[in-house]
Amino acid sequence: MYLADSRTTPDPSDTAGRHPLPGRRAALVPGAVFALGSVSLITDVSSEMVTAVLPLYLVAGLGLSPLGFGLLDGVYNGVSALVRLVGGRVSDRGGSHKTVAAVGYGLSALCKPLLLMAHSVPLIGAVLAADRTGKGLRTAPRDAMISLACEPGTRGRAFGVHRAMDTAGALLGPLVAFVILRAAADGYDAVFTVSGCTAALGVLVLLLFVPGREDARPFTEPAAGRAPLRAVLRRPAVRRLTGCAALLGLTTVSDSFLYLILQRRLDLSETWFPLLPLGTAAAFLLLAVPFGTFADRVGRRRLFLCGHLALLAAYGLLVSPLGDSPTLAFIVLALHGSFYAATDGVLAAVTADAVPETIRGTGLAVVQTGQAAARFVCSIAFGVAWTTWGDRVALGSAATGLAVSVAVSALLLRPSPDAPPEPVR
Repeated sequence: MYLADSRTTPDPSDTAGRHPLPGRRAALVPGAVFALGSVSLITDVSSEMVTAVLPLYLVAGLGLSPLGFGLLDGVYNGVSALVRLVGGRVSDRGGSHKTVAAVGYGLSALCKPLLLMAHSVPLIGAVLAADRTGKGLRTAPRDAMISLACEPGTRGRAFGVHRAMDTAGALLGPLVAFVILRAAADGYDAVFTVSGCTAALGVLVLLLFVPGREDARPFTEPAAGRAPLRAVLRRPAVRRLTGCAALLGLTTVSDSFLYLILQRRLDLSETWFPLLPLGTAAAFLLLAVPFGTFADRVGRRRLFLCGHLALLAAYGLLVSPLGDSPTLAFIVLALHGSFYAATDGVLAAVTADAVPETIRGTGLAVVQTGQAAARFVCSIAFGVAWTTWGDRVALGSAATGLAVSVAVSALLLRPSPDAPPEPVR
């Protein structure tokens, strides 16, 4: 996507994604991206083991209502939003992206064993908040390292490769949880134990194999002095992108709610529930790299918005009477994975295009914070709506809001009249 800032001197990174680099070099993905992808793969195996069983553990095991689960799910996403800016700003000021990312991964790894001792909703909420604090700290520095490791014209591909590796972990995590639940007597405790060990391995791989940016420069932009956040917010492209990410996030229903609705539609047993995220993860894994490459060629803005249309189609199928069909359940999960493949890495790539590298972490954190905070609000609101009116009405309302949000975002993200159009190939 090209978001022009006509009042500033053009930055070479602002044209990224519009002119893929010619030749063999453009097709290559740096080793640092694969190393970070390996860390994310291992960490996601750990995280998705917990995520796969947590909704059922809380709702069926502890008897939480949809409203109570919405509050916890909101905490799970909202705390991450509050600390992303901290991670981005700290890593920019010291050029220490790897250090801040390692702290975030380490904190999340420490939280997994604590779930063994948390058997009440307040304690589980505290552990989840600490886990999401770690995720919030690491996300912006990690994405900054990816964007700085690759050529501007291939950022979509690079983020696609990373997200594909990350999603491979998301695919393996529920499978491991499924096997453990079937084999272990104390299934949930066994899942949490294996998850903690796997997360520790991810931290070790980060420390040993991910190269640090020794030549990274701390933030020194004279116009902003010691205020990188102000420098980021002065850029109209970032403000528009943050506003659209937040608007769309307000109508993006949590994955956990989506899987709970599918479980009720299909009347699945608790044993099979952890397999539902596999459909999403499989589609994400298959499409992340092709969609990232496609975004580099046709425009990241277009693909980002089309991804939300895929999510809207999934909502429509679940609201309709056809949503009770097992066949359509596979279609819903495929659309859900397509949504992530077209938006997750693409949003990070286009954000990287909009800010210079000296404030890259802060810029990524601003957009990610807006999106995560909006999803926090959506989780709570959806839990209230489900408890009050039922899941069909709640999801129908979310679908209506998403349709309006996509239309508004399409207007806000139009290229500036002074900007050259994105090429269509």
